Amino acid sequence: MKNSLIIKIIISTVICLAIGGLSGYATAGSIDGWYDTLNKPVFNPPNWIFGPVWTLLYILMGISAGIIWHQGIKKPVVKKALTIFAIHMVLNAAWSLLFFGAQNPLLAFIEIILLLGFIVYFTRLFYQLKPVAGLLQIPYILWVSFATVLNGSIVWLN
Repeated sequence: MKNSLIIKIIISTVICLAIGGLSGYATAGSIDGWYDTLNKPVFNPPNWIFGPVWTLLYILMGISAGIIWHQGIKKPVVKKALTIFAIHMVLNAAWSLLFFGAQNPLLAFIEIILLLGFIVYFTRLFYQLKPVAGLLQIPYILWVSFATVLNGSIVWLN
């Protein structure tokens, strides 16, 4: 039983890291180019911090998803929680494509608000199923809340 949980956590984490890696790869070219030309608020973190923070967050997402998956995929509430999580992952990847790929901070800002709503929603569902799975998402909620303010500030300044 414990091995099954570990395998699910590993699979979920690899999937989350792969999605994050693809998003990062798709946007890497814009960071030293277009992104550098934008006016940014004084609280904008240095570019190097984003990679480590997102790596940690994708690992936490994967651990949480694996824990929920282990609760029994055939249970309707588990299926619903993982479906909302999957939709959130699509939105997570889409933000990078909108902000960096399409170079559209306004559309990315609208999208990140939707993303944040899905994060809070899946976190609530995860917490109801297994509290630790929800609690592991607190750093993610805080980071995306900060990213939402940062994105909105970039829209405002540009």
